[in-house]
Amino acid sequence: MMADWNVLTDELALWRQQGLILPLWWRDDDAVSPTPQLERLSAMSEDLGVPVHLAIIPREAEASLADYVSARPHLIPVVHGWAHQNHAPQGEKKSEFRLHRPMADILHDAQSGMSRLQALFGNRLCPMFVPPWNRIAPEVVKELPSAGYRILSTATPRSSAQAVPGLEQVNTHLDPIDWRGSRGLADPDMLIAKTAQLLKDRREDRADNAEPFGVLTHHLVHDEDIWTFTQDLLIRLLDGPSVVWSAPTAK
Repeated sequence: MMADWNVLTDELALWRQQGLILPLWWRDDDAVSPTPQLERLSAMSEDLGVPVHLAIIPREAEASLADYVSARPHLIPVVHGWAHQNHAPQGEKKSEFRLHRPMADILHDAQSGMSRLQALFGNRLCPMFVPPWNRIAPEVVKELPSAGYRILSTATPRSSAQAVPGLEQVNTHLDPIDWRGSRGLADPDMLIAKTAQLLKDRREDRADNAEPFGVLTHHLVHDEDIWTFTQDLLIRLLDGPSVVWSAPTAK
């Protein structure tokens, strides 16, 4: 894998010149059990000093994952829907928490996700809701605070610091996987250019730099190129200037 990091290096140099700081965070989706891939993710997180917000599928989560996470404070468990099950009709984009079934069923799943992971992780659980495929209906978002959630995380730069009153919006912004093509690493030069543009938008006040810049990964499906690119990207952002952000756990 060859990549030209110059456009990002140049953008970060402007951040340093202007005295700006980039808040940075990491989310990884679809955990259910300890695996060799999770071990590699954990080791990278610890080596880099960047906690991973581990989005765990509640229905499938194994007790062994709770034991694994409990010994690793750099892994922060968050709620990834309920079953990662698509309820959208054929022809629509996949979703678990859009209005394709009765609202009572949708809210039951959101509440069940919180309850099951609280039982497994206790006060280590962060009250963050990550809807599968980063899709959720606004009507469902309004009900999340009543289910105990304090943060909503989807994708792309947020338009408001709060999704609804009592629910902070903290999104992810760069996913290195080519989901619609090879399902390997997307074109690295495109990813680097996208990162630089996202940072430029923040520097020039077209986007909210109070929102932590989120790197999104999926450890279970990484090939070697994805692992390498993710590490290289995080190293460069950490050299930044940046400050690492992590979400508060439940109280």
